[in-house]
Amino acid sequence: MRSKDKIAYYYDGDVGGVYFGPNHPMKPHRLCMTHHLVLSYDLHKKMEIYRPHKAYPVELAQFHSADYVEFLHRITPDTQHLFSNELAKYNLGEDCPVFENLFEFCQIYAGGTIDAARRLNNQLCDIAINWAGGLHHAKKCEASGFCYINDLVLGILELLKHQARVLYIDIDVHHGDGVEEAFYFTDRVMTVSFHKYGDMFFPGTGDVKETGEREGKYYAINVPLKDGIDDTSFTRLFKSIISKVVETYVPGAIVLQCGADSLAGDRLGCFNLSIDGHAECVRFVKKFNLPLLVTGGGGYTKENVARCWAVETGVLLDTELPNEIPENEYIKYFGPEYSLRIPNGHIENLNSKSYLSTIKMQVFENLRCIQHAPGVQMQEVPPDFYIPDFDEDEQNPDERMDQHTQDKNIQRDDEYYEGDHDNDQNMEDV
Repeated sequence: MRSKDKIAYYYDGDVGGVYFGPNHPMKPHRLCMTHHLVLSYDLHKKMEIYRPHKAYPVELAQFHSADYVEFLHRITPDTQHLFSNELAKYNLGEDCPVFENLFEFCQIYAGGTIDAARRLNNQLCDIAINWAGGLHHAKKCEASGFCYINDLVLGILELLKHQARVLYIDIDVHHGDGVEEAFYFTDRVMTVSFHKYGDMFFPGTGDVKETGEREGKYYAINVPLKDGIDDTSFTRLFKSIISKVVETYVPGAIVLQCGADSLAGDRLGCFNLSIDGHAECVRFVKKFNLPLLVTGGGGYTKENVARCWAVETGVLLDTELPNEIPENEYIKYFGPEYSLRIPNGHIENLNSKSYLSTIKMQVFENLRCIQHAPGVQMQEVPPDFYIPDFDEDEQNPDERMDQHTQDKNIQRDDEYYEGDHDNDQNMEDV
């Protein structure tokens, strides 16, 4: 066991200020609520807090097509009516609307996951958290399912510079299709997704029979579930499969997507998980003591999303949180009980023991086909990203220092930094 895990936590309040539009279920405001719960429980004092850099277009284009990135950069709500063909081509519209500051939103949440991966690569932390990330549906050339840029794929590509094998685990109620598709033909990444499957449930993929192709054959694992799965069934299956996966695949790092739409009572979900059940999966993955990148994901009952990710931040810090929510800026959202617990789900559990047993056996059978950890030629590791240096003198003085850039140069002593956890500590003792 490591004596004490070092945790890096990425947050920028600007992500919580964007608005997908009326009646859209995605509410980035849930990220502000999560953060203020983290602060109210004093968890920030046990972590190093960082504002992520805004990912450059060239970084986003490590996975996404350059034309798609360029379009996201250019499009605005005021100009979208001029680009109906492109909107259709890139799947922008009802599910993935064009809104004010869309590209900056993508840059920040993707920058957080990329920064988290780099920090893990440089062994500056053991666990890195970016609750704004986890947008697992985005594809190389198009948006999908409220996701525009796939930060998870970008973070994994970063980890692959230092790791021969990366394990991706997804406990969102929806199949992690964008991440699976990105790595479907390689054994460098194993993707494991636990999700609702069937009844035309979005995105419609994720059958147990989808296992990868070519070099990636058997390196995509899907655990398709039916409505109403509860803590006992879910955590038992999760622990059993993930134990076997880690033993078989021997990853150098793990990326864990903690979509909170798998909780009971979610506006779009159909599972019966409690926060404790969901958090038990995080606790279990942490016990492997491998470099761990943790992100958010789906979650559409926003007060429960905030509760869940605050509790899971506590789990990663080995800190149990009192049930009574302390006073904070968003306290009114947590009434009338003002507690971390959420009501039990009442959806009938359609996952019979025999169904879950069959799924588990099929997964284990696929894992047996791998036999042992693959040998990976290290020349397959992608080259370092090219990040352009900007010469301040060449920039327009009016554009040189926007508010976001100025903020990055401010020490946020009042809110974030305290004693040993100051970012400016002597790096020799890191």
